[in-house]
Amino acid sequence: VQLQESGPGLVKPSQTLSLTCTVSGRHITTDVYVWTWIRQPPGKGLEWLGAIADSGSTFYSPSLKSRTSISGDSSKNMFTLQLRSVTPDDTAVYYCNSGRIWGQGTLVTVSS
Repeated sequence: VQLQESGPGLVKPSQTLSLTCTVSGRHITTDVYVWTWIRQPPGKGLEWLGAIADSGSTFYSPSLKSRTSISGDSSKNMFTLQLRSVTPDDTAVYYCNSGRIWGQGTLVTVSS
């Protein structure tokens, strides 16, 4: 199984950050699997943002729930993250993950 993040590397403050994780080697609707977004701000630890299960159920970090949406596209075998009203504090390397499998990560910088 491989995961690959994609999306813009620069987002302006107050805009929406949108990232896609393309999954290969397993379908996102495969039983039991959960597909997750995690980020790591510069110089800080990993932060769990949220996840979508094979059933389509979604789970969000309480601290970001009001700004976060995760959705899946079974026809394209991918899942997406949207983070609204971003600020420079949202600058981080964003990873998609499923269990022990990680994407390579993509740096998103929030700056005008």
